Amino acid sequence: MGMWQRMFKKESLDTYMRSDGHFEKSLNAKDLIALGIGAVIGSGIFVLPGTVAATTTGPAIIFSFILAALVSSLVAMAYSEMSTAMPVAGSAYSYGNVIFGEVVGWVLGWALILEYMLSVSAVSTGWSAYFANLISPLVKIPTALSGAYNPAGGTYINIVAVIIVLLIGLLLRGGLRQSKRVENAMVLFKVIIILAFIIIGFFFIKSSNYHPLIPKRINGAFGWQGIITGTSMVFFAFLGFDALSSSAAEVKNPKRNMPIGIIGTLIIAAVLYGIMGLVLAGMVHYTKLNVADPAAFALQQVGQNWASLIITIGALIGMATMMYTMTYAASRLIYAVGRDGLLPGGVGKLNKQGNPNRALTIATIVIALFSGLVPLDKLVDLVNVGTLLAFVVVSLGILPLRHRKDVNHDGYKMPGYPVMPIISALLSAFLITQLHVETLIAAGIWFIIGIILYTTYGVRHSRMNQ
Repeated sequence: MGMWQRMFKKESLDTYMRSDGHFEKSLNAKDLIALGIGAVIGSGIFVLPGTVAATTTGPAIIFSFILAALVSSLVAMAYSEMSTAMPVAGSAYSYGNVIFGEVVGWVLGWALILEYMLSVSAVSTGWSAYFANLISPLVKIPTALSGAYNPAGGTYINIVAVIIVLLIGLLLRGGLRQSKRVENAMVLFKVIIILAFIIIGFFFIKSSNYHPLIPKRINGAFGWQGIITGTSMVFFAFLGFDALSSSAAEVKNPKRNMPIGIIGTLIIAAVLYGIMGLVLAGMVHYTKLNVADPAAFALQQVGQNWASLIITIGALIGMATMMYTMTYAASRLIYAVGRDGLLPGGVGKLNKQGNPNRALTIATIVIALFSGLVPLDKLVDLVNVGTLLAFVVVSLGILPLRHRKDVNHDGYKMPGYPVMPIISALLSAFLITQLHVETLIAAGIWFIIGIILYTTYGVRHSRMNQ
């Protein structure tokens, strides 16, 4: 077999099912929705609806959220079909291996490792800033311990970001059966805070703030074009639901529960984001909402000065649940790649309790190092590249999946086949073209490194050689 044919050799689904059969099946639909809401709704729900309304859409922000939810739902349906047909760990990495071949799976896995780790690292630095603000009346964190390594600026490590990452890693080491209770409680508390804001804000809505609902186009913003631009901006608020597919090997009755978890997450997120934007624009005229903390600002404008505390608590909980879900997804992804022999160090092994704690340890340590030492503001956009690339491949993967005789595919199926999967892939590919050129160049460098690693180590140590 030539090198090219070897790289595109497809893994057997039965092999994955046997390897992942040792996972403890502990997740139901409610747990999946909690994981999904934990990942999708973070601190951004208190910021994004206000700033996008102020700069791009006006009160019509709700239309942008509806359109973004519709686009996201196409991809969500593709992920739902994949995860029910192939309930294994590794998400798009494993799907790519089975459907298109090992090298495609590797590229997706390499992209998603970057996505999961960078997203947690970036959010941990935000968590650190919110936490420092919360405790500032009592304790001031020393400057040397308050930021990424920058001796010229007097900072050497972001100690709070490192600690929160390590704590989440320790929580996950106990296994999902124990840690999911904490996650579910945090998600519930976060949703209660969001609903409290919506209910309180509802009583301060002024109908005059909704006129005009769609402001006239000016300075490249607003109007119907503004709604479309706003859609591309808020689309990224829905990212994270794809991480749920990493949990498929640990789900009870995945054919039923995976679609409920993935699609249910999107519906709840779309409703909460849309109503949040509508209430914010009703409380304060949209032109005033381009501030760092529009939700707190709106409550202060109507005389509710306890705003800062409730928004800070909500943001801290929101970011913590997001870090939990994405760290969990990163550990399952690293396990899946190691399971196939493409990474060294025995990261593809499970412990006696059926948990991939070696992979979790590596993920936690790497994320903590990024969080504490590396300035991430220039790298965060790379998260979107990996996600959207996975969206394209998973959507297109529905086409050959329907013809695979070796996959027992009697669960959920994406409607509108074959048109809807193609539209889903094209929309995701279009969004890739809208990212910054610098981001695409950095992603290209990351992929080149990944291909070098695969051709020099992975393809030689792959389990498929046996």
